[in-house]
Amino acid sequence: MKVISFTDANKDFKAVLDTVNNGTDAVVINRQNDNDAVVMSLAHYNGLMETLYLLKSSANAAHLAKSVEQYESSKLNSKTK
Repeated sequence: MKVISFTDANKDFKAVLDTVNNGTDAVVINRQNDNDAVVMSLAHYNGLMETLYLLKSSANAAHLAKSVEQYESSKLNSKTK
């Protein structure tokens, strides 16, 4: 995650937006006398929101964890139509 000052972000905000839309997950904008802020692409934001939604259900979270475990141990079952 890239961190830049508010002053630098303010100088060329288009560059900040281009950075997050061209690969960097997010940019933290550091503000000296206030809370920092995060800028991210809409695609990254939507992915985070989908993940939060999927993990909200404990049953779904357990199913996803089991799937990840199976993937990582290569115990996958292939399904064909």
